[in-house]
Amino acid sequence: MNSQNQTLQPAATHAQAISTGSMLAQVSSVLAVIILLILACAWLARRAGFAPKKVSGQELKLTASVSVGQRERVVIIDTADARLVLGVTAQQITHLHTLPPGEPVAVTPSDRAPQDFRQLLQNLVKRPGKPQ
Repeated sequence: MNSQNQTLQPAATHAQAISTGSMLAQVSSVLAVIILLILACAWLARRAGFAPKKVSGQELKLTASVSVGQRERVVIIDTADARLVLGVTAQQITHLHTLPPGEPVAVTPSDRAPQDFRQLLQNLVKRPGKPQ
């Protein structure tokens, strides 16, 4: 009985060392595959246009746009030093005119957001000239 226990112990210790090493190799290879999969998905997302593109240095702002056809538009783009009037179609963008840099547009009362019902009712109740 004693001789059987001695032969089983070294074999179990040797099998434990081999399985730990192979387990470490397996986990590290799976981790490497997952990282490569994440990088490939990020590359595909950027290539497909899902990721935002970086603008280098200049800020462009769409100020106004009007449709002049089914797929044609005239747009005004504000840049740092000028306002550009551009004609935009499905195939191309054409520079139509350059305007001097514009000042911020003041909000007129008609451009404001509509009042809520409570404010409208209070204005009607407090109207001058109405008997109370």
